[in-house]
Formats: sequence, C-alpha cells, structure tokens
Amino acid sequence: MTAGNRKIVVGTRGSELARAQARLVEEAIQTVRPESKIETKIIATQGDKARVIDPRAGRKGVFTAEIERALLVGEVDVAVHSAKDLPSETSPDAEIAAVLARAPMDDVLVSKHRGGLASLPQGATVATGSVRRKHQLLWKRPDLKLIDLRGNVPTRLRKLAENNWDAIVLARAGLERLGLSASRIEICFEGGQFFLEILPCEIFLPAGGQGIIAIQVRTDDQSTKALVGVVNDRETLLCLQAEREFLRGLQADCNCPVGVLAKIFNRKMRMRAQAFLGESAAPREAKVEGACDEGGKLAGELLRRITRE
Repeated sequence: MTAGNRKIVVGTRGSELARAQARLVEEAIQTVRPESKIETKIIATQGDKARVIDPRAGRKGVFTAEIERALLVGEVDVAVHSAKDLPSETSPDAEIAAVLARAPMDDVLVSKHRGGLASLPQGATVATGSVRRKHQLLWKRPDLKLIDLRGNVPTRLRKLAENNWDAIVLARAGLERLGLSASRIEICFEGGQFFLEILPCEIFLPAGGQGIIAIQVRTDDQSTKALVGVVNDRETLLCLQAEREFLRGLQADCNCPVGVLAKIFNRKMRMRAQAFLGESAAPREAKVEGACDEGGKLAGELLRRITRE
C-alpha cells in the first residue's frame, strides 16, 4: 500500500492554533494528493498539562516531546509542530522532512492603548511568556513592568481583557492563522477592543523558526517522507535548518534570550542574530550572507561573530 492511498495519522496539540496548523498541512497535502486519507490525533503535551512550568527547567520541548514520542512509537505517522517550539536537537530517529511556506515572523503588541509600544504609559504592565521578548522590551522600555504569560492565543487575549495589564506580545503568525489579522490597527475579541502594533524586526528579531509549521516524520519512513515532500517549501526549510543549526551551536532554545532569522533573496541567504548575553541590557548582533545552500556554514560563521568578545 502506498502513502497515497493508506491512512496517514497526523499528531498535533489540541489548542485551536495547533489544530489550525494541522488543517493547513492536511489541506496542502490533499491539494496535491487528493486521494490521501488523513486522520488527526490530538496529543496532550507537558506544556498543555502543567499548570505552572518551572522557569529553572526551561521550556525546551514541553510542547513537542510527547508528539515526537508518539511519532517514534508509531502512534502517528506525521508530527506537526510550531517550529519555534522544537528543541534545536531532536531524536535522530525523527526528522523535519517538510515545512509549509513561512508566515509573517513578526511579533505583535496587543494593547489596550492606541499608539503602540512608544505610547504605553510609564511603568506599564506588559505580559509575555518569552524570555527573548522580555529582554527586547526592557532594552527599549526599561520602565516597563513585565509579567509571565502562558496559555493559548485566545486564553492570552482573555487574560489581557480580565487583568489590569496594558498589553501582551504575541506572534503575528498565530494571530493570523486564527483569523485575527495583525495588519489591522485594532481587533475585537469576545467584545473587547485591542490595538495592534507590528513590532519592528530590527529590534524584535524573532525566535528561530517563528512563523514556520514543521512536519516531522520517522527517518526510516520513506513513503511518508515522500508524501509530505510534495508540500515542502524548499527555501523555508533551508532557512529553518540554518536557524536551528545556529541555535544548536549556541545551545539556545525557546528559554534563551536569542533571536535569529534567515532569509533568501536571489539564491543568497542572509542571516542575522541577536543575543542578550551577560549583564548588558543591549544585545550582541551579527549578520552574515552567502549561498542559500550553505546554511550550516553561515550559521557557524554567525555563531563565531555573535560570541566573539
């Protein structure tokens, strides 16, 4: 039986955003292979089950490990992840075989005030679960009071409405995949009105993999690898591989204050990194450029530049 006519089981988290991303993968495959039979299996991850995640342990893999485990034992054939949630080193028996085209990778300030970050009141309270975003916010607005934020996108918007906070920061891709266009000036959510500002990438460099849906399969499953390969966006995968190689070399994951972004223009890859290392409030930054198929080499050079004293 070929991958085209056997049933393929896709594993994903149960959040509204994760389900939306799994549907995008299913739709992409069935557009090219309409005969494919696809079933979705919801898997609860440690990050979904834990009421509180110990910050000393970091967040590495808390939203992906159980899905990868289900893949490795054969409970699912395909694991769908937000690429930024994947640790930079995963099991050698699984691989990211394909990715969809990258969505916008920006961060968005969702605020109760008009005018964006610059117009927040002195000492405003901003909630975010990202260590990287906390450092970036304090770099530009050291007066802000920052608090931790967890939960899926609707939960985070609900918390903003219910608490005496001024703003939260979310990924643009997540908002847009849930039908909340970040290109608008304001949005309404459950009767509440919030104002949006797309934060500049020059300052708020995104997490590695942000905006990318990763499709993971077992390394020895050639038929499924061929099936998902038909929806792979090659340039996005090259950029993701370069970003992940940089993070692997830096030993940095989603619990580290690091941003990295690779882009391809006319077969040239440009990579930029931003890392908050040591006690300085300002980040170290570096850029490299080279051939698009030399992402590993570029990541190594970027790592040398960003860690150079």
